[in-house]
Parts: sequence; structure tokens; C-alpha cells
Amino acid sequence: MFPTTPGRCDPALQGLYTPLCALLAAFSLLALLSAPALAHAVAEGDKGYIQEITGIHILPFVYLGAKHMVTGYDHILFLLGVIFFLYRMQHIGLYVTLFAIGHSTTMLLGVYFNIGINSYIIDAIIGVSVVYKALDNMGAYQRWFGVQPNTKIATLIFGFFHGFGLSTKIIEYDISPDGLIPNLLAFNVGVEIGQLLALGAILIVMSYWRRTDSFWRHAYTANVVIMTAGFVLIGYQVTGWFVS
Repeated sequence: MFPTTPGRCDPALQGLYTPLCALLAAFSLLALLSAPALAHAVAEGDKGYIQEITGIHILPFVYLGAKHMVTGYDHILFLLGVIFFLYRMQHIGLYVTLFAIGHSTTMLLGVYFNIGINSYIIDAIIGVSVVYKALDNMGAYQRWFGVQPNTKIATLIFGFFHGFGLSTKIIEYDISPDGLIPNLLAFNVGVEIGQLLALGAILIVMSYWRRTDSFWRHAYTANVVIMTAGFVLIGYQVTGWFVS
């Protein structure tokens, strides 16, 4: 049921070599090859830009926010888990809005009030969010504990942690207080644009897969792959915390 080699689908998925299978394999490979602190890191060039500029720069910060979300595989894995079994657009919109509210709130407040959390710890918690949602999709909590957690509350709470992951990195880069609020708001707008772009790509793949007979046969295995990627993220961050 688990991937046998990085970047390849489980044999159970061999008959389902759809774009989703390739997407999950790419996420697994990326997680395996990434350094511990990269889950919310900003590229070195972007880091230098953030540190050097002063004043209001709306469009550059919109771009940086969108770039962060589109390349933030931990965010995308969580979003994939959240919408995995959602079919109606109003339901998808509700959950994505809850995640956006949580993410935006802690990112903005965290930077403004200089609330930093150890990056290894917060990124490990973000890995936990990926594992949590995959287990939820697999029906684990109902089988193990006989209860179903409130998925809306969980999405909002984990959104808070995802936002703290980014705010922690921004604080480390010592962004200029000159123009801070407009730049942060622009960055957040970019994050939401990037989220919509990533979500659109996921929905295209999911809508294609759901039209095939293999969706229900392999949905469980796909969530095992998502869960495994989450555990890899947790392991990297915990290891980095102990050796740093």
C-alpha cells in the first residue's frame, strides 16, 4: 500500500496512472528530497529582496505571496486532503475559506506582533495536519474511537498553524516596518491568489479522476500516500529540531 520507491506509484495504483497518481508521486519525492527547514522557507533571492526594500511595494509582495503558496507543497497536500471527498463547490468554498481565514489571521498578526514559533516545531505541526486529514479521509477516527471530529473546526485550527509557519519565516527575515501593513496585506492577497491557482489545478485533476471507475477503488491508497508524505515532513522537522 505504501510507495515502494520515491517518485513511483504503489503497485496497487499501477492501473490508475492518472495525473493524480503522478501528482502524489511528485509530492512524495519532493518531500523526501527537501531539507528540513524548507517547508516555509523563502528563496534566497526573495529573502534578500525582502530584507533590502523599504516602503510600500504592492505588486512584488503579491507575487511573493502567490509564489509561496503555489510552491508550498505542505499547503497543497493539506488542501488536497481537505477537498478529496468534497464534490459541491459551496462545500469546497466553505472549507477553503475557513483555511484562508486561519492562515491569513496568524500570518498577519504573527508578523505584526512579532510572534515567532520555532520553525521546526511549527512545520512539524503542519506535517501533522497533512497526516490528520489523510486519516480522516480513511475513516480512521470512526473506526478507532467511534467519533467523527468536526472537520470544519479542524480545518480552521490547522489554518492557524499554517499561517504561523509563514509568519515565523517572515519575522526571521526582519522585514522593514516602513510599509509593513500594506506589504503584508499584499502578500496575503498573493497567498490567496496562489491558493486559488493550486486549488484549481487540484480540482481539474480530481474531477477527471472521479469520472473513472478507479476512484473509489484507489481513494484509500491515495490517502495512504498523502499520509506518508505528511509523516516524512514530520520526521524531517523533528530530526532538524534535535540536531540544530
